[in-house]
Amino acid sequence: MSNYVVSARKYRPVRFDEVVGQEHITQTLKKALVSNHLAHAFLFCGPRGVGKTTCARILARVINCENPGEDKEPCNQCNSCLSFNTNSSFNIIELDAASNNTVDHIKGLVEQVRFQPQKGRYKVFIIDEVHMLSSSAFNAFLKTLEEPPAHAIFILATTERHKILPTILSRCQIYDFKRIEPEKMVGHLNGICQREGIEVENDALHIIAQKSDGALRDALSIFDRLVAFGGNRLLYKDAVEQLNILDYDYFFKAAEFMMLGDVADLLLLFDEVIQNGFEPDLFINGLAGHFRDLLMAKVPETIPLLDVGDQLKKRYKEQAEITPESFILSGIEISNSCDLSYKAAKNRRLHVELALIKMCYVNRDFEIPEKKNETGIEKPSSSVVKKPQSVKKSNHLVAEPLTPSPNMESGIKKMPKLKSIDQMAEEIINTEEKEKLISFPEFNKENLKSFWSKYVEEVNQDGIKPLLRNTELRIEKNNVIAETGTSLGEAALKAEIGLMEGLRTFFGKKDLMMKVVINKKNKRIIKKVPKPLSNKEKYEILLAKYPLVETLQQTFELNFDDN
Repeated sequence: MSNYVVSARKYRPVRFDEVVGQEHITQTLKKALVSNHLAHAFLFCGPRGVGKTTCARILARVINCENPGEDKEPCNQCNSCLSFNTNSSFNIIELDAASNNTVDHIKGLVEQVRFQPQKGRYKVFIIDEVHMLSSSAFNAFLKTLEEPPAHAIFILATTERHKILPTILSRCQIYDFKRIEPEKMVGHLNGICQREGIEVENDALHIIAQKSDGALRDALSIFDRLVAFGGNRLLYKDAVEQLNILDYDYFFKAAEFMMLGDVADLLLLFDEVIQNGFEPDLFINGLAGHFRDLLMAKVPETIPLLDVGDQLKKRYKEQAEITPESFILSGIEISNSCDLSYKAAKNRRLHVELALIKMCYVNRDFEIPEKKNETGIEKPSSSVVKKPQSVKKSNHLVAEPLTPSPNMESGIKKMPKLKSIDQMAEEIINTEEKEKLISFPEFNKENLKSFWSKYVEEVNQDGIKPLLRNTELRIEKNNVIAETGTSLGEAALKAEIGLMEGLRTFFGKKDLMMKVVINKKNKRIIKKVPKPLSNKEKYEILLAKYPLVETLQQTFELNFDDN
């Protein structure tokens, strides 16, 4: 068996310039070395696998390097650097606090601090996972950490800063390491592939970067695993299969089925995901992420926020152009609600299926946008179906609904052949001319009250009707002012989503606004309802009017029951 070395060790940085994604740390340390403002105790804290121990070793190597460069990088040629590379340096002591966390271990460390280095200027003590030390060990370490000898430097590393005593924190110079950005991680992995002669797809590297969650060590471990599977080829489909990740194609197809309102194909697609061994919540969470990426792809400035390759960014941009923003936001809301209530659901598959069905029907409330071709004429996209316009009045043009036809290759329904561009242009011109002939009622208080009365009659909730009827209306600066006497009335008016759109459509004013104000003078006077009479009170009234009632009651021994 060959002496194989994993990538995390083989490509471990030995210079500050080789550290990935921690420039704010490395530049500060180099400037401190140049100005000779070096602290006696450092604390490196941050997530796992982001370079804490690596930076500690590089710093320890530079401190004792006999010929450091002007940029304060180790030379890797002097006796100090060579002894460190072979793990034979007596000036750099590493301690794993996870297995050496008692008072006796710290006392042994303190004893070593007393002795000066055999060669070089400093003795550097690197304590990894320092939060694992016991309270007694921390207390035994306090005095030495605060006032060490001039030749001693301590570098502490931890992933859980909150577990370290405040007295220790106050004695250290703290450096916070951050998660490594996916783009920088992809660039580093791409460089390793070029050195190793590995053929790689960029999307596969993005999958590794997402799976590693900002930890480069985890990314390199995943990289080694995929290379072992594929040999000298690292393909996207292999990464998806080996890492048990849902392919992006599932979400692109799901979004298209929702736009088409095709419930059957969407549920069959979801069943295929379940049959492949994925949990329902993984699909709904991935779908929410897909909608988020579509929202980012709608604006060119936010496209860089997508943690995917260039090919997938192009696909997201194409689908975002034909997807209404309102539909995307509704999809995110439904997916999030489904995820929040997923654990409480007894039939979880049905719970997710209901959410998917809701998303299919949401599209019926929005008009699908149309893409423009090179001539400037609008035409429907090939992956969605344009909703037929509703018939309003005789002056409006009625558009014929288009029926989707299945595509045998992709399984996604496509549009039929479009009409000629000349014919479409003629229809658009005719539509614009006819719309100019439409007359709208004059915007005055009388017509406003007429519309309001009709709207109130069409409201389904009887409890809201009195509040709407009691609203005083007036017009100010081409806007509607609605006065109500209670905060309940104000909330009811603001909750009527269709009211504002109805006013704009009725008067033909797209910029019409309505302001709701509370006027205490308009508060309704609610009459006090008298308390119902009890049986005894009714008997006394009858007795005062008809005295013979008492004889009747005594003869038949009648009693009344008051609850």
